[in-house]
Amino acid sequence: MAARFTREQINARLKAERDAGKMVYDALCGTGITAKMAARGGADMISTHILAYFRMQGLSSMAGYLPIGDANAITLELCERSLLNVVPDCPVIAGLLCVDPTRDMRAFVDRCLAAGADGIMNCPTVALIDGKFRSDLEETGTGYQNEIDVLGYAASRGAFTKAFVTTVDEAIAMAEVGVDNIIVHYGNSSGGTIGSATVMDEGASLERTASIIDALEAKFSDLIVTCHGGSIEAPDDFRDFLKNEPRIDGYVGGSSAERFPIEESIPRVTAGFKSVRRPKAG
Repeated sequence: MAARFTREQINARLKAERDAGKMVYDALCGTGITAKMAARGGADMISTHILAYFRMQGLSSMAGYLPIGDANAITLELCERSLLNVVPDCPVIAGLLCVDPTRDMRAFVDRCLAAGADGIMNCPTVALIDGKFRSDLEETGTGYQNEIDVLGYAASRGAFTKAFVTTVDEAIAMAEVGVDNIIVHYGNSSGGTIGSATVMDEGASLERTASIIDALEAKFSDLIVTCHGGSIEAPDDFRDFLKNEPRIDGYVGGSSAERFPIEESIPRVTAGFKSVRRPKAG
């Protein structure tokens, strides 16, 4: 099996939405049913990775940063057995732990594409790690450059690629190796039952976005630039965000794509059934 959608087809799909004045929406999904329903609702892409898998087990997506699962094996299994078979008409992107030192990541990219994934992204990303741990990762050969190299390889293979970035330097480096979609990441989101208590506020998110778009506009103005996380939890939040930064092309939903809707709908339905009373005899 090969990728169902070419890089050119996905880019044309996203740019057609942009040219029509519509927002690109990319849903990060950890189960087949949430992917299927997001596609039915009009998502332009479905992406999957270990963070989404743990989120849909009722855990924080941050569990995907702990050494408790094989991130790349889980992503491949989600693609092969849960998503590709139920989302035939929407591109499915595989989120890989590009710094995985136990694999030849170029060979693994080829394996994911051969399985039917329509593109590759860097998730989990070490861009979200800071402090001494981050410097140790960088100094021992498991830093962000690996993500740049892996996505650059995927792009050279003709695959659609998208990259989580948090700085201008990361965005420029990803653009230079041919990444199609730059995703400005604001960190973990709040909300629901397991959201973070502290998130990047809108002002800081806007500042990060503006600096990255400003830097890209000189040489890479045609790239699709989307955003993810932080204080954007619902469509109205994103609508308000756009008023201050109208250059963004769309939003990438994680918890907002699947966890929040489930946390809201299932208790409501359950309460509805529990409210039913047995009819009185006679």
